[in-house]
Amino acid sequence: MNKQYDRGAEDLGNIVGLEHVNLQIEDQGRATLFYISGLGLTRDPFMMTSIDNMWVNVGRSQFHLITGVPQHLRGRVGLVLPDRAALLRRLESLRKPLEGTAFDFTEHDDHVEAICPWGNRFLCHDPVPRFGRINLGMPYVEFDVPIGAAKGVASFYSRVFGAATTVDGTVARISAGMDQELVFRETKAKLAPYDGHHIQVYVANFSGPHRALIERGLITEESNQHQYRFDSIVDLESGKPLIQIEHEVRSMRHPLYARPLVNRNAQQTNRNYAPGYDAFIPGAAAEEMDDPRVALRQRRMENVTPQGTARRRGG
Repeated sequence: MNKQYDRGAEDLGNIVGLEHVNLQIEDQGRATLFYISGLGLTRDPFMMTSIDNMWVNVGRSQFHLITGVPQHLRGRVGLVLPDRAALLRRLESLRKPLEGTAFDFTEHDDHVEAICPWGNRFLCHDPVPRFGRINLGMPYVEFDVPIGAAKGVASFYSRVFGAATTVDGTVARISAGMDQELVFRETKAKLAPYDGHHIQVYVANFSGPHRALIERGLITEESNQHQYRFDSIVDLESGKPLIQIEHEVRSMRHPLYARPLVNRNAQQTNRNYAPGYDAFIPGAAAEEMDDPRVALRQRRMENVTPQGTARRRGG
């Protein structure tokens, strides 16, 4: 074969998945309005079904929303949602129910910015090649960091975690799994005090980062056999703190690793109900195989419904 492939483009680095963002919220009713009715996400039907915590599924990731004093992520969460027009209609319907809160939304050329009732910001994107295969999910979490911190942050993740990293001027990008990344963007604005919110990642090499963090006195919790936590990203040369954000670090042997998550079709209602379409059905993945027979099979599959019956053509 004469075709050359960029094999390095397939490397993930040691962080293999960005699983959840944990934020405290004040009221589950308002959280349900925003995350479920507005964004069109899905409350996990199996876990945390009481009123002290709610897990909200978004593709392969989650929000963990503990009832308590509201927390504020110092940055933004990026989401890929499948239908912008439907998203805007859902958000518009929340104007009155969420009146008097921080809720708002604004449409931009390449995203819709939605603000939750407690002021956290979500950048909602259409499924596009920039986000790889994600049709519904959490492609990135973006944090604000002080001027001059980006290179140090990238070095920390690269040397401590063995993560794939890049730095573009004042922005550090850390690979956090397939089509997912952590973004650290320098800002001149004063950062709000850290309030304890956290993110959770899975790693392939679990013990190596643990040793490196222990050596620097950065471990804050030895949770169990499969998990530990730390909350400070530091300059590895000086030890100076760069940004504080708690990381819940899990091994791939953790019982919850790769747990299948239920995602609903937010367009399905009692008025337009179609049997077999309750669950979210991702769009076709981009063609990756060189064999023309694969493209033929793909075209055949596009003419089949989820129930396996051929679609009718014409009127």
